[in-house]
Amino acid sequence: MTDEKVISPLNGYLMLFVSLVLFFGGIAAIISIKSGWFGICIFIGLVMAFGLVLVNPNNSRVLVLFGKYKGTIKKNGLYWVNPLYSKRKISLRASNFDSERLKVNDKLGNPVMISTILVWRVTDTYKAAFDVDDYKNFVRVQTDAAVRKLASMYPYDNFADEGIEEDITLRSSLNEVSEALEKEVQERLGMAGIEVLEARIGYLAYAQEIANAMLKRQQATAIVAARHKIVEGAVSMVEMALEELNEKQIVDLDEERKAAMVSNLMVVLCSDKDASPIVNTGTLNH
Repeated sequence: MTDEKVISPLNGYLMLFVSLVLFFGGIAAIISIKSGWFGICIFIGLVMAFGLVLVNPNNSRVLVLFGKYKGTIKKNGLYWVNPLYSKRKISLRASNFDSERLKVNDKLGNPVMISTILVWRVTDTYKAAFDVDDYKNFVRVQTDAAVRKLASMYPYDNFADEGIEEDITLRSSLNEVSEALEKEVQERLGMAGIEVLEARIGYLAYAQEIANAMLKRQQATAIVAARHKIVEGAVSMVEMALEELNEKQIVDLDEERKAAMVSNLMVVLCSDKDASPIVNTGTLNH
């Protein structure tokens, strides 16, 4: 037997009634008839009571007789089975697993701290009960292994200034990374009869030893990008100013004066502080 077998045992309420009749009937018979042979009825009633199985909603009971798998009860209710069966309870409810923060290296070799949130449930009770030693511990160990493998497949972030640019990164491609993580975890947990409902990154950051350096790098990259945008806008504004002055013939500027005007405008527009204007009350030549 290598597959799950779902069974529907006898009605537990009927067998409970029979057990009570035998137990109390035997007691009454001993008292009234004064015969010890009716003790057998009491014994049978007690033994039958051990065969009662209560299955709550979204739970199951795996039945084993002397090491042989007999089946699984998944339908909730009160049932009666062979009293010699061992009955292992396995929950079919969805469970959450929040892994510990692991230090791993990303694709570029940078140490990062990462954790995952996993939502899973048991779908095959036979595999969960017999194919792995402890299916809950199996989920924890295999999830950690999947996270380590995933982190090594993608960089934490893009570094366009070094010519390193990836389509998928751990920081910016959450949907793609979550899909890859879910697929990887499902492949590992399938042998335990476990279905992965959701898997996603719960925590992601650079490791402490490089966090400050990477923060400075990100700040420098942001400053350079902002300066690039400012200069680009300033050049456009200076070009527009020169074109408007030339088109409307407000003032006739030679090349030297154009250069001076461009220099002054670029200083004003690109400066990170407010400029202090100097008013020239003389002629343009002084």
